[in-house]
Amino acid sequence: MNIAILGGGISGLTLAWYLQKAGISYDLFEAQPTAGGNLRTVHPEGYLLETGPNSLQLSDELEALLADLGLTEKIQDTAAVSANRYVLREGRYQKLPGSPPSLLLSSFFSLRGKLNILKELRRPAASPDPTETLAGFFRRRFGQEIVDYALNPFISGIYAGDPERLLLHKTFPKLGELEQTYGSVVRGLAKSGRAGGRRRIISLRQGIQTITDTISAKLTNYHGGQGVTEIVRLPDARYQIRTAQGTFDHVAYDAVALALPTYAAAPLLQSLFPDAAVALAAVFYPPMAAVYTAYRRADVGHPLDGFGALHPKVEQPYAAGSIWTSSIYPNRVPDGQVLFTTFVGGSQYEAQARQPEAAQRAAVHEELNRLYHIKATEPVWQYQYYWEKAIPQFDSRILAAHAAADALSEHKIYAVANWRAGVGVPDCIRYAKELAETLADSAQNA
Repeated sequence: MNIAILGGGISGLTLAWYLQKAGISYDLFEAQPTAGGNLRTVHPEGYLLETGPNSLQLSDELEALLADLGLTEKIQDTAAVSANRYVLREGRYQKLPGSPPSLLLSSFFSLRGKLNILKELRRPAASPDPTETLAGFFRRRFGQEIVDYALNPFISGIYAGDPERLLLHKTFPKLGELEQTYGSVVRGLAKSGRAGGRRRIISLRQGIQTITDTISAKLTNYHGGQGVTEIVRLPDARYQIRTAQGTFDHVAYDAVALALPTYAAAPLLQSLFPDAAVALAAVFYPPMAAVYTAYRRADVGHPLDGFGALHPKVEQPYAAGSIWTSSIYPNRVPDGQVLFTTFVGGSQYEAQARQPEAAQRAAVHEELNRLYHIKATEPVWQYQYYWEKAIPQFDSRILAAHAAADALSEHKIYAVANWRAGVGVPDCIRYAKELAETLADSAQNA
């Protein structure tokens, strides 16, 4: 069996790595000179910045991959204060309760909000609805306050999304399962053991790009700077891959793995599978910018004793929130400074994302200055990174794309990217590893 993998982000690299370990022939094509896709670490002027994910949940699959790659000793844990998370409420940052008991005892939610959480235990389960949104589900189970001050900032800050549009069964299907199985989400979390502490949050000492750099260096059939221009189907149902260089035009592949965003995969499918191409092209990726802002520590009044702070839309903020990079990874900034990684844009704040860079920087500084009691009239340093298309949204438009992916698999074209696997890096690693195992089993049984 010979597999063509299109795309050298974490999904394509992981798939290639496990195929190589299984002895399955493959070629991985990446248009850019450097592998990694959205996993990118940069080092401007003495700072270490992530322009993709800033940290990772250490899943079993990620931990195994890091061990495989010899990277276990390079893991960097977040500082202890990262357990604290803040949310903007009534114009100031308040610590979000970290456990069910503290949620009921803290002053973060109103008495009415707490009663709604307790009443959730007695609310009857509704029939499963594939069109139900995250906001609709949480509003039905917990009330509007939880939607406004817990769900909305989390979804905006982590997924660049709008909970009024994202589908429950595509984004957090296990919550719906808990309701159906236990009659209550709260009861289900308690009985299933899912109400425990957070997973371990990590990075690598020299940045997350270390993972993709290491994989690509170990792959025997990685081809950087070779963008795919066409997929050709042969009379025997195998495929050929056309690149601008023409190097592999005459190689036949038994299967093709699309480790590409939908907007990059759609044109390649247009001639062979036009309906699938239309479905993939419709998936929405909102724009987003990350603005990195440094100040002298002495000029910042807030203690910055946490992972960061998220902004509910109801508070009418400029940015979706900030990670307190220097609090969780103190070695990534010059001594005596603090660094904010602020996210501007996403599906709820598209207009802000598309503002000119100078306007964005100024607006971020103004908001940070006001909310963190900063004395400085300007930052010590700023840097901006912009994605025209950031994170795929699991809203109603993803349904046709997922159906198309299922249909394409019947033709041995497999979708293995975050729009299919889930937007988190651990999701992508798990999904790619499972596909590698499926393809290896198929090769053995052929």
